Amino acid sequence: MLSSALAKPAIVVAAVLLLAGCAGSPTAAPTTGAPSDEPAADASTCVADPAAVIARTEPAVTTPMPDDVAMTIDQAAESGFAAAAAPGAIVAVQSPQGLFMKAYGIADPATGAPMTTDMFQRVGSITKPFTGTVIMQLAADGDISLDDPISDYVSGVTNGDDITIRMLADMTSGVSSYTRDDAWQATFFSEPEKVWAPDELLAIGLALPPQEFAPGTGFDYSNTNTILLGKVIEEVTGEPYQDVLQERVLTPLGLTDTWFPAGAADYPEPHAQGFTLQGNHATPEAPENATDWNPSWGWTAGELISTAPDLLTYARAQGTGQGLLPAEYQIERLTSFPGSAGYGIGWGCVDAWVGHAGELPGYNTSMFYDTSSDTTVITMANSDIPSGGCASADTLLDNPSDLPCSSPATRIFVSVSTALGIPFTPPHK
Repeated sequence: MLSSALAKPAIVVAAVLLLAGCAGSPTAAPTTGAPSDEPAADASTCVADPAAVIARTEPAVTTPMPDDVAMTIDQAAESGFAAAAAPGAIVAVQSPQGLFMKAYGIADPATGAPMTTDMFQRVGSITKPFTGTVIMQLAADGDISLDDPISDYVSGVTNGDDITIRMLADMTSGVSSYTRDDAWQATFFSEPEKVWAPDELLAIGLALPPQEFAPGTGFDYSNTNTILLGKVIEEVTGEPYQDVLQERVLTPLGLTDTWFPAGAADYPEPHAQGFTLQGNHATPEAPENATDWNPSWGWTAGELISTAPDLLTYARAQGTGQGLLPAEYQIERLTSFPGSAGYGIGWGCVDAWVGHAGELPGYNTSMFYDTSSDTTVITMANSDIPSGGCASADTLLDNPSDLPCSSPATRIFVSVSTALGIPFTPPHK
């Protein structure tokens, strides 16, 4: 049984939610990595010295971590994994001291196949930083301005003359997420292999009432925002989003294992089976296998597939801007976190860590770069099932409820970052 495969001793670790919410109940909107509802502290100055960050032009160190550092990371990863509700996980750490990469647990409880570090994974809302990067590149090229109203590119958006591209990217537009629509949820959970067209998603989101704040004055995490950014990218370039992403980000950085699928069948091997408590049939006794659920419902907000090695490369490039953005635009992005919301142009910042988490049924991923120490940490789990004291989310029967509520990749990331002496300590969900 999967519950047996997921069961591990409860080990107390310093784990709290990051920029990814706990998975919802079976009738809740499927999650793609929403930030915590509570603000992060001092997010507007989250990156202390942006100029020093963009000055890191040297390549990442690829030699193995010293044995003592590797042991510290391994023990912390084991501790976090033991308290996480996932059959398997991948942990990758890269810093000036070297590279650590290791897989834990199993990829398929039915066969006992182990997790391996080369596995592909659906990374959900980690797609958003990639979309944000392309938006910044178009701004740097003079093709758009971040202060352009969305009505210049897409019609039918309520308050479209007042909502800027910047507001869509930093989640302050007030445009509601299509995932909140009851009819959409009913279709998604009853037909999880359905292919969704971006225009379908957009129409659903734009038909919902906007949030009750004026554009630019509040924060609300909405996938519709990033779908709109995808439409801007296609309108300006005249090319499909996936082609633009390939040309501007994936090829320049050599990300050969990061791509957009055409459908659920286009999930490259090797990949782990992914498990969830979301859906019409999942229960704590019998989580559902969501491996073949179609990710098209996330499009530019959540459809990407990647690997730990590729995410290591991208996260550092995104943090420093190297190979992606001119200095002035990277500085703007590193200082784009509005007020205390902790969310900037397609990414978040907590405790000097910049990046994003990704969660969709079956999988959970964390991708963060520490701007203070030039350290990147990637954690991936083949489950989006939270563990700990989760008041508003289903957990497994053997859940260690004395821990803070946390999704699997988040729990492992916090444990590893703490052991490294650069703890990621976001507020509780």
